[in-house]
Amino acid sequence: MANSLIQIHELVKAFGLMPVLRKLDLGIERGESVALLGPNGSGKSTLLRLLSGLSKPTGGTISVGGWELPREAAAVRAQIGMVSHKPLLYENLNARENLRFFARLYNLPAANREQRIDLLLERVGLARRAGDLIRTYSRGMQQRLSIARAMLHDPEVLLFDEPYTGLDQAASAMLDEIALETRANGRTLIMATHELDRAVRLASRAVILSRGVVAFDAPTAGMDTAALAAKYAEVTA
Repeated sequence: MANSLIQIHELVKAFGLMPVLRKLDLGIERGESVALLGPNGSGKSTLLRLLSGLSKPTGGTISVGGWELPREAAAVRAQIGMVSHKPLLYENLNARENLRFFARLYNLPAANREQRIDLLLERVGLARRAGDLIRTYSRGMQQRLSIARAMLHDPEVLLFDEPYTGLDQAASAMLDEIALETRANGRTLIMATHELDRAVRLASRAVILSRGVVAFDAPTAGMDTAALAAKYAEVTA
């Protein structure tokens, strides 16, 4: 764990008097694809928000690529792409304008900015709607654009929080491909999901949270959905 890309030690997050994460320890290696599982309220979304720098811990330590959170949050955000429950898009801009805005925030070189935007709009199936305002998009289309935004700066780490919400079958298959490509290209993926079959199929490691701590942590190699479901029931009962 000491040399892990992501190092989390005794992480605590409380909202008022309500603790969500309780001295959680976790190390994630570069290139791992981690399925983050657990019932509602177990701390999955909270953990991803802490890793992305969108929230500050109550106690404990987090480092990503050697940078500490929250003290060096700007450096961490440059390494991370996040898809959360909220699209985090500007509704009065169109898809291309949204990606241009975020490209400038990420300091993408102007010379290849438009090429990168075109590539991603095509990748997520929005090239034909690139000039339409986001407020005219369906929930699934907004989610597609959120995926493009997260990948815009080719981040070292992708954080996906229930990314399949609102996606149709074609878009879900596209996201499956992205997850597998991320793994094949040696990038790091952490995906919070309730879909145990996708966890086994797409991730190299399954981590189950329960009551704010890691209750189970194992490679998915040799594991099927039934075995994971049985372990999930056991540790979250």
